[in-house]
Amino acid sequence: MAIVRAIICVHLISVAVSVRVLPLHPYLNGQEKLISNIFDTSKYGIFQLRNGLAKTPQMGWNSWNFFACDIDEKIIKETADAIVSTGLAKLGYAYVNIDDCWSELVRDSKGLLVPEAKSFPSGIKSLADYMHSKGLKLGIYSDAGAFTCQVRPGSLFHEPEDAKLFASWGVDYLKYDNCFNLGIDPEKRYPPMRDALNATGRTIFYSLCEWGVHDPALWAGKVGHSWRTTDDINDSWASMTTIADINDKWAPYAGPGGWNDPDMLEVGNGGMTYQEYRAHFSIWALMKAPLIIGCDVRNITSETLELLSNEEVIAVNQDPLGVQGRRVYSYGPDGCYQVWAGPLSGQRLAVVLWNRCSKTATITAKWTALGLESSISVSIKDLWKHEYVSKDTVASFSTRIDGHACEMYIFTPSTMSRSAI
Repeated sequence: MAIVRAIICVHLISVAVSVRVLPLHPYLNGQEKLISNIFDTSKYGIFQLRNGLAKTPQMGWNSWNFFACDIDEKIIKETADAIVSTGLAKLGYAYVNIDDCWSELVRDSKGLLVPEAKSFPSGIKSLADYMHSKGLKLGIYSDAGAFTCQVRPGSLFHEPEDAKLFASWGVDYLKYDNCFNLGIDPEKRYPPMRDALNATGRTIFYSLCEWGVHDPALWAGKVGHSWRTTDDINDSWASMTTIADINDKWAPYAGPGGWNDPDMLEVGNGGMTYQEYRAHFSIWALMKAPLIIGCDVRNITSETLELLSNEEVIAVNQDPLGVQGRRVYSYGPDGCYQVWAGPLSGQRLAVVLWNRCSKTATITAKWTALGLESSISVSIKDLWKHEYVSKDTVASFSTRIDGHACEMYIFTPSTMSRSAI
């Protein structure tokens, strides 16, 4: 959020990766080790909470990217209506999350948070009831500090009463920010809210927004369901690509129960081209990032709705195997020709060929780099054209891609290549 953040200590570490062999392609005649080297998942699942949530990355909408502090209950209700009427709800976009600025500037005489009277006169419980009546879920925002980023009361040292209040309102999701943190380590500030939420008896999704300052991928799996790995995104190509690269290095720490969060989607907010937004959505889906819409859904364009509604791309994000896809290799000018990939259930691979240069180029995915034998025959489905581009490709696949654009595919090795046959 656009505010001077208190006492930030940036600490970079190197990620030690140990390999665990995954039986993703049991018929590939010993190629499992190659695949496991590329798509290491040895870190995930070590500390994950097991309360039934976050089996796949969360999907929904958040108010901040478009509205910032200009929110009220009318906007939230109209957004919920639009999520349902556009069909987004049926695709899995279930959480409607209110970000900062929903509360009064001070607590009441009992020390409780109070919804801002002029913006939310009916209260938060009324909104939660409205969401639930439409089959949606309501999210709220607070901060693991003395104040929120927009200087409303924070929840630091108020965790039990705030969690109890959220639960009494019927809240389903908490985004927990990192402003005005008094210099206390996040490893100490975030667990008390976890414990307070659990104590309410209500199942609430816990989203840590620590900005990646203290490398939360290393510790947040035992605390919450997702954790921000980066600073805030903004609606630009430079911001989106930088954040994708930062999030990529934490891939081994994500999986069912807890996810790396490179921040919300900017798709539809106007700062990027259609092709750039398509790349944004494709890479977020491949990385198993939370798919949290950040545009004004009430006035969504047909182009934006088409991007956000691609069921095949969403299915990659929600695949039950839950392995975060990552950059496999890059080449060309400044490494801007990139191949990203990740394993899926059903012995498949999701592959994104991404041209981060400004001019059209041919980008090639090589089987050996993906952990496949060169002789394996692969069927290839284009997830944006919704058609097969090949059913018997071997060794490699190449295609021309416009600048700042990508193509996304499902690679399915042919059963005819099984060594046992």
